[in-house]
Amino acid sequence: MNKIAIYPGSFDPVTYGHLDIIQRAVSLFDYLLVAVVENPTKKPLFCAKERVEMLRDVTSDLKGVEISCFNGLLVDYAKERGVSVIIRGLRAVSDFEHEFQMALMNKRLYPEIDTIFMMARETHLYLSSSIVKEIASLSGRVEDLVPEVVAKRLYQRFNR
Repeated sequence: MNKIAIYPGSFDPVTYGHLDIIQRAVSLFDYLLVAVVENPTKKPLFCAKERVEMLRDVTSDLKGVEISCFNGLLVDYAKERGVSVIIRGLRAVSDFEHEFQMALMNKRLYPEIDTIFMMARETHLYLSSSIVKEIASLSGRVEDLVPEVVAKRLYQRFNR
């Protein structure tokens, strides 16, 4: 049986930090489902369809990766898709407390699922989608933080 993992997130937008986790996770599992979360309480810069398109563009060379979108509980989507492992990226100790709570609750809701935490590479420890959006909105350069296709969309969104 294939080991399927899911890497959920808002990916608004996808950064090199996200891509690093995706590339490393795909080498550990038979199949990686990268799942864009549609959260109606958040106001993303890019709609879910745009985020899925960007992820598909930047992962098109990776085998065993599927990009999808979902709303609702992650564990419900994971059950539906036959997922056995949740991948979560960590940048700092401050990320861990929230992620640890989520992992425990996911395990309670779906005992068959495990969560694996992957540390961001040192070069990506400071990187977040929020920081990228702020830099782009203030006319800063983001080419070193996100793939070219994502940088272009950010510049278009901020009319640059």
